[in-house]
Amino acid sequence: MKKWWLLFLSLLLLDALTKALAMQYLPQSNSQPFPFGGIPIFTFSGVTFSLNFVTNTGAAWGLLAGHAGELFLFRILIIAILLYSMPKRIPAWLIVTGAIGNAMDYCFYGQVIDFFHFTFWGHSFPIFNVADSCISIGVFSLLFLSNKAKAAQSL
Repeated sequence: MKKWWLLFLSLLLLDALTKALAMQYLPQSNSQPFPFGGIPIFTFSGVTFSLNFVTNTGAAWGLLAGHAGELFLFRILIIAILLYSMPKRIPAWLIVTGAIGNAMDYCFYGQVIDFFHFTFWGHSFPIFNVADSCISIGVFSLLFLSNKAKAAQSL
């Protein structure tokens, strides 16, 4: 279990460090992809990746913007539930790590810092951060493991 603690602390540190670097070095403009404010990283076969500094007062993709207090309490509740109910499941810990990372943003900045931006064949994917990635990977892993367990039970 100690190895996993190191992984999650490293992810939390990576999230905080990348957000600090984004705040320090990325132009604070709108969410338009480069050349309108972002820094291009690569374009390959219709996929574009850039770094764009944006802030988000809502949940994923700006949902519930303007309800920062309620979202903060909700994140703390989710963290508590996951810590209590699934302390040894790696996907749950990924979700907790991401929730803590974004909750820390609310505590320190009053908003979440996002900066990774992908465009797939002209369609912009919502801008995100390391904590969002942890949450997404954790949720998809839980869904995958749940479906795998259901399939095994049906055999």
